[in-house]
Amino acid sequence: MAAPFMEKLAEYLGSPEPAVRLILSVLLGYPFALVYRWFFFHQSATVVHLFHTFSGLALATFNFGSRVCHSFLCIVIQFLLLRLMGRTVTCVLSSFIFQMIYLLMGYYYTATEEYDIKWTMPHCVLALKLIGLALDYYDGGKEQSQLSADQKKSALNSTPSLLEVFGFSYFYGGFLVGPQFTLQNYQHLVSREMSDVPGQPPNSVVPAMKRFGLGLITLSVFAIGGPHYSDSYYLTDEFEAHPFWYKCVYMLVWVKINLYKYISCWLITEGVCILSGLGYNGKNEKGEHQWDACANVRLWLFETTPLFTGTINSFNINTNAWVARQVFKRLRFLGNKLLSQMFTLLFLAVWHGLHSGYLICFSLEFIIVNVERQAETLVRDSPLLTSIAQSHLYPFVYVVQQLIHWLFMGYPLVPFCLFTYDKWLKVLSYSSAS
Repeated sequence: MAAPFMEKLAEYLGSPEPAVRLILSVLLGYPFALVYRWFFFHQSATVVHLFHTFSGLALATFNFGSRVCHSFLCIVIQFLLLRLMGRTVTCVLSSFIFQMIYLLMGYYYTATEEYDIKWTMPHCVLALKLIGLALDYYDGGKEQSQLSADQKKSALNSTPSLLEVFGFSYFYGGFLVGPQFTLQNYQHLVSREMSDVPGQPPNSVVPAMKRFGLGLITLSVFAIGGPHYSDSYYLTDEFEAHPFWYKCVYMLVWVKINLYKYISCWLITEGVCILSGLGYNGKNEKGEHQWDACANVRLWLFETTPLFTGTINSFNINTNAWVARQVFKRLRFLGNKLLSQMFTLLFLAVWHGLHSGYLICFSLEFIIVNVERQAETLVRDSPLLTSIAQSHLYPFVYVVQQLIHWLFMGYPLVPFCLFTYDKWLKVLSYSSAS
């Protein structure tokens, strides 16, 4: 019964059925969070783990059917690695190699030349979560003096149970599209500590609804603008025939609208995390409760920054924080920050998939970020440029910065979205000259 209904709903909405299933699943996080608050908040840890496990499994099965076995298998094997190998470098390396090879094999056997929603989409989120679990478990065996401030917040002092790892992995607010969070944060949720009223359901309905509302707005922008600024239009003879200025304008608008696809999902799932309590982040300097522990986008910064680095810092925050903590900072032994950055971006490219477009995207990101930093240094060191930036001409400078910034955001995103070299190379070649 469900399949014909979903087919008709997808046809009515004019969207692919997998996309409709995904959006519905993300929205279902809200009733799941309410059920947790009303019926399971004061239950034992075992009952809470079971609820999170089976609710997440239900969403996974709804979207991917029997292919949910892939996530189930990887979770079980990760648990066995922790138990059998303990807090060792061998466990960390085995976890990293197994989870990444399994993910990459999934990409190899399922990838097409289009963006498809299939089991590998949530599995890339899960892979980071399980690799991070092994690293946090390893850190838990170190002396406190050997840990950084970030590592102290996530290090695991005890061995988790299989049920706990299942609940952590399948949590309905993070399994499908993220965000990343640590097992220690999940443990605090289960022990009723993630609340502005410890031991009681958090007063988080209003902040959750605010993120939900913003998510619906950005989803609407993408739903309305997406069909007019599609990836496929880049490959048409009509686009190729347009003058260079038109291609630049199209790319400027396209990149902004295209990113709303991701932002809308992250905002909606952030609302789910806030509603459940996982989004609680203590108090700020003013004593106000914060609900941004699971924020994956800083929307105001995303909309207003004129800098490429500003957009990076506002976008996919939790994944970037995970990579910074678990990859970039652990490459300190290389003794070269630039080299560490290169390997980190290489890891991100491979983690996203096997298409050449991902490698080009993150290579361009590396180049643009470093050129931008040099440009900022040049402005700071030049009295003339500094005076212009601080004068009444700044609004004009800001507009020019924004145009350049979003244009250079578009160039890396083209290969990211078009995947294969025959497509992105064609587009970039005739979008780089008149």
